[in-house]
Amino acid sequence: MDEEGESKSSNEGPGIPKWLPTFADMMTLLMCFFVLLLTFAEMDVKRYQQIAGSMSSAFGVQREVKADQIPMGTSVIAQEFSPGRPQPTPISEIYQQRTELPPLDAEAVENTESVPAADLTEQMKENIQALIHQTEDAAAALAGQLQAEISKGEVEIETRGRTIVLRIRERGSFGSGSAELVPQYRTLMRQMRDLLATQPGAIRIQGHTDDVPIATSRFRSNWELSTARAVSVAEELLADNILDPHRFTVSGYADTRPLAPNDSATNRARNRRVEIVINQGLDQKVREQLDALKIEDPAYYESLGIDDQSGMRAEEVF
Repeated sequence: MDEEGESKSSNEGPGIPKWLPTFADMMTLLMCFFVLLLTFAEMDVKRYQQIAGSMSSAFGVQREVKADQIPMGTSVIAQEFSPGRPQPTPISEIYQQRTELPPLDAEAVENTESVPAADLTEQMKENIQALIHQTEDAAAALAGQLQAEISKGEVEIETRGRTIVLRIRERGSFGSGSAELVPQYRTLMRQMRDLLATQPGAIRIQGHTDDVPIATSRFRSNWELSTARAVSVAEELLADNILDPHRFTVSGYADTRPLAPNDSATNRARNRRVEIVINQGLDQKVREQLDALKIEDPAYYESLGIDDQSGMRAEEVF
């Protein structure tokens, strides 16, 4: 027994410590752990360079760097918040849109090309003349109903293109220096009221006097007298609420728009008047045609005699 035990103890030589395998396993696991940490870590290149530079200075590492540019300070804002720069994204698809245009009407194109500028000008002239003839026909109808007053010289009717002027003479309508209508003229006003109700367009009541100055307790000048007479006529026309008051404009011109020179009693009597102006107007299309005629045919445009009231000159007087 003793010899066998001694032989076993003599055969066992010195070996590695029993704690060493455990320590090796632990170190291996720690190395794997740090490798994983390094793998998932994000490296800040600028901060790494700063740390590396400070460590180099601390350990006495020196190198020569040529300063080609002036050193610039590093902004913390520039480091942390850099401006966004969108990366270009290539588009692999090309979209194409096609709009189907309707086919042109060959007949319309042919008609447009076949009408010369001269024919268009003539067509515009015909359109304007047709409107003027309509106004003249309306004025002729009014003249027929006021034939008795026209023959007495109390009323005149005049056309100015698309405008009809009913001119009331002072004779028998107003007293000298007065703005009150005489009773017999009120019947004429009622007749005119019915006639104006049948005519479209804006209505302007305009008072006129001669150049003889006036200075009374009621009227200090011809301006007041002419305006007061126009107001009297307008109030009489609006008495029965047949006409729309929004169509009316009342004004007085004193002696600034005479029909004849104020050089005689006859002419001064003619200048003392109240005019009822019916402006039937021109639509936008006709005004555009007039502007075109002014360029295409200036002579014809001048023959129309454009004025600031109706766009036309006087054509007929009844």
